[in-house]
Amino acid sequence: MNTTPQGRNKKKEAIILLVLGTMIALGPFSIDAYLPGFKRIAEDFNTSVANVGLTLTSYFIGISLGQLAYGPIMDKFGRKKPLLIGLGIYFLAAISCFLSPNLTWLIISRFFLAVGAAAGMVAAKAVVRDIFPVNEVAGAISVLMLIMGGAPIIAPTVGSFIIEGMGWKIIFLFLALFSFLMILSVYRFLPESIEPDKMVELNLNKVLRKYFGILTHEKFWSFSIAGSFTIGAMFAYISDAPRLFMSNFDLSQKEFGMLFGINAAGLILGSQINRLFLRRFTTFQITFFNSIVLVGLASLFLVNSLIGPNFYATVGLLFSILFLLGFQNPNTTALSLEPFATKAGRASALIGSLKMILGALASFAISLFHTSSVLPLAVILLMCLSVSFGLLMRFSVKEKRKIAVNRT
Repeated sequence: MNTTPQGRNKKKEAIILLVLGTMIALGPFSIDAYLPGFKRIAEDFNTSVANVGLTLTSYFIGISLGQLAYGPIMDKFGRKKPLLIGLGIYFLAAISCFLSPNLTWLIISRFFLAVGAAAGMVAAKAVVRDIFPVNEVAGAISVLMLIMGGAPIIAPTVGSFIIEGMGWKIIFLFLALFSFLMILSVYRFLPESIEPDKMVELNLNKVLRKYFGILTHEKFWSFSIAGSFTIGAMFAYISDAPRLFMSNFDLSQKEFGMLFGINAAGLILGSQINRLFLRRFTTFQITFFNSIVLVGLASLFLVNSLIGPNFYATVGLLFSILFLLGFQNPNTTALSLEPFATKAGRASALIGSLKMILGALASFAISLFHTSSVLPLAVILLMCLSVSFGLLMRFSVKEKRKIAVNRT
């Protein structure tokens, strides 16, 4: 697609963003829709809720490894064909989840569900980088966040009603139908955004060296790791939310679904207000300022957990944190992708993988604490957001030193 201002087709771009946003929503929907059913799954398989949490861990592992695999494949063969294959894997894995006779089967099926979903996560960011000018990438990703953000709002509520009415397994039939519709949409509406590059090597050793070269790029390293730690904070919340609200604060499945959706609305709201701020400030200015505020909010959340915790303070602080994370995710992604016009597939894959790895580690860390206390979540949030701020501060200091040296 022509990306020059004169040759751009705004209507076609809008359709592409709609398809990409809906497709990438498979990821959060695959997580959030079945969260309210953890107790039912544990009862059906005669196990603990903590063991059911392994289905989240296997998902994070699958989506991390899957993205690393799709990156060079999509640079070599184009975006569309590997994406369709990934969606096909997702469809089959969703059916397998529905047929799960035991927890082990479900854990493995969730791994392959994630491998399929990974194709959409890589393709969405790569296609945006292919089509849009560098200075519009953050705004385009914010549009994706708006579309995909509807998933965490409606998923827990939809999941709660399905679980109560028909059982948790029906959720995976719904996901299978969703993925089938996405296969049709991608086939019909999504054009190939790059020319396949036959020179891209798929030899494991060479692939790893290419990834290492991208990872060690100063700008990529700083912003991708900073963004990954903010995602770690978000997934720590997602993993702990069922226990936090249903066990600690005694909310029902429906109440939890509504509250989870309200907090997710904060994430979406942040991503859209971010687009307005991008008209007046640089992407880095917004990201750096928000990082400072996030550390302050996380500190208040830790204090609240030590002295209470108060339900309304807990909800208000989490909403505020998620609101600002709505700024950080598209901005750190755009800043990470900025240096890579010809390697957008691999760079996008590496960003997504790093974020999911931190998400998996954060969710695993939360699962180690068998307590009703809010303290473990508060500590992990503060640690993740402080490391993210430290990386952004380090980059800012180094850039100022470069400017000072150039002036002299």
